Amino acid sequence: MAFSNEQLERYSRHIILKEIGVKGQKKLLNAKVLIIGAGGLGAPAALYLAAAGVGTIGIADADEVDLSNLQRQVIHTTADIGKPKVESARETMEAINPDVKVVTYHDFIAADNIMDIIRDYDFILDGTDNFPAKFLINDACVMAGKPFCHAGIIRFQGQLMTYVPGQGPCYRCVFKNPPPKDAVPTCKQAGVIGAMAGVIGCLQAMEAIKYITGAGQLLTGYLLTYDALKMEFRKIRLPGRDPRCGVCGDEPTVTELIDYEQTECDGAL
Repeated sequence: MAFSNEQLERYSRHIILKEIGVKGQKKLLNAKVLIIGAGGLGAPAALYLAAAGVGTIGIADADEVDLSNLQRQVIHTTADIGKPKVESARETMEAINPDVKVVTYHDFIAADNIMDIIRDYDFILDGTDNFPAKFLINDACVMAGKPFCHAGIIRFQGQLMTYVPGQGPCYRCVFKNPPPKDAVPTCKQAGVIGAMAGVIGCLQAMEAIKYITGAGQLLTGYLLTYDALKMEFRKIRLPGRDPRCGVCGDEPTVTELIDYEQTECDGAL
C-alpha cells in the first residue's frame, strides 16, 4: 500500500522513528486491536490507538455514559451522557482519524460470546473494572492463543502486564483465582484519581503498538506498577509460566470459560 500525502503528514512523527518507519506504520494500519471496556483505561487507549492509525479497533462495553464517568473517561463528554459508551467512543475516534474503522460491541463480554468477539483481532486490551471479567479475558485469550495486556487501577495506584502465547506467565499464573466477593474494595468505594487512568491506559496502548510493530520490549514476564503519590514505577520480574496454572499449565483444570459472579470496579490491585 502507498501512503497518501495526507497520511504521510498525519503519521510523519511515526515514520521518522527508525523503530517504526514506513513498514511499522503500514503494520499499524493493517492491524486489528480489541479494547474491552470503554471506561477509564479503555478511553485513553482508544484515543491513542486511533491517533496512531491502528486500522481496525473494536470496542466492547455494555454501559451508557453517566456524569461520574467524566472525571477519568476522557473519550466521552458531557453531551454524551446517556449515550452508549461504545457509540460515544466511536464518534470521537472517527473524528480523530478517518483512517480508522471502529467496530462496536454494545454488550457484556461473557463466556458465551467472547471467543467469537476476539477471534479476528491481533491484540486485546483488558480495560475492565472487575476480577471476573479479567479472568474471563485471560482464559479466553490463552485458549484462543491471543496476546493481551491486562491493567488495573485504584486510588493512586496502577498496574499492567502483557501476555503473549508461549512467552511467560498468564494472568491466572500470577493471581490464581478471583478473590471472594467483597474481599477487595471497589474503586467506587475507595476512589481513583482520574489521571491514573490516563497513565495506565496509555501504557496499554503503547504495549499494543509495540506488539504490532515489533519495536522495543513488551511487559511479558513482568508486572509494572505505578504509585502516583510517590511518583514511583516498579518493574517486577514474575516467575515463569506456572506448570500448575489452571488454564495454561501442563494439566489445565479450566477447560471451559467461566462467568464468575460479577462485582463492581475492583482496580485489580
